[in-house]
Amino acid sequence: MAPEIPVLSRSEGPEDHARIRLLAALAEIAGCFAFWAWLRLGKSALWLFPGMGSLALFASLLTMIDTAAAGRAYAAYGGLYIATSLAWLWLAESVRPDRWDVAGAAVALAGSAIIIAGPR
Repeated sequence: MAPEIPVLSRSEGPEDHARIRLLAALAEIAGCFAFWAWLRLGKSALWLFPGMGSLALFASLLTMIDTAAAGRAYAAYGGLYIATSLAWLWLAESVRPDRWDVAGAAVALAGSAIIIAGPR
């Protein structure tokens, strides 16, 4: 039996949902980077253990978003993931995003905002 995961209701405020999405993005990026480090940077396979834990945390965090359909939660989260990935690029990998990266992230965030704010 799966553990009960708390779900944030829409009335709990957009800042709570944004915080969950941001934490999910960081967990997903960190987990994926662990695999990147192992396969592309020659790091130890031990990197996979925290990477898998981070990916499990990511998945469980997204289940806390109040929506009737998983696909909508993932789609709305996508824009924040893109923007957070570019922040990771800059802060963790020391590669400054260019104007095309920033423009793409802005378009993705606008798309996420439309999905989140849509009347249902």
